[in-house]
Amino acid sequence: MPAFTTNQWIILALVLILGWLLGLMTMTGGRKWKKAFESERAARVVADGEIVRLTTENERLAAERDQRIAVEKERDSLLARSAAANERIAELEKHSPAIGSRTAGTIAAAASGQRDDLARIYGIGRGGETRLNELGLHRYADVIEMSPNDEASLEGWLGLSPGTIADERWREQADMLRRGEFDEHARRFA
Repeated sequence: MPAFTTNQWIILALVLILGWLLGLMTMTGGRKWKKAFESERAARVVADGEIVRLTTENERLAAERDQRIAVEKERDSLLARSAAANERIAELEKHSPAIGSRTAGTIAAAASGQRDDLARIYGIGRGGETRLNELGLHRYADVIEMSPNDEASLEGWLGLSPGTIADERWREQADMLRRGEFDEHARRFA
């Protein structure tokens, strides 16, 4: 072992004491740093949770935006179709007489009691009844006896979608009304 002088032993003791004091100072400060680190970690967890929440909200809003855009496109399409249909109606009304050639017969049939109230059939209404009467359909039996070809041409003439008469069950309704089952009809189809 090398020999140390007294001065070297004193310097060595001072370094050890200073190291011990420095260790004590950093130990108490280490607790403070540890608490700061833990609070920063907790804040990070909260921030990550907020990021996830905001990302989810952003995705929901983007989907809602896309849905609104689709609805607006559909609305614009329907408005365009409606405008075209209104133009076509206006054009047809210009070329057709105010009272159809069969309207007089319809009025006479109504006055004499030779027609049924076709407007009671769900899906026809008063305007549809007038158009049906102009086509010569006055009684429930006329609706019941229609062939599939008659149905298709009637749907085209009335401007209905193909299959509407079958979907709305006009034949079944007309049969119930012909038999006088008005309450049952109202319960099932109103």
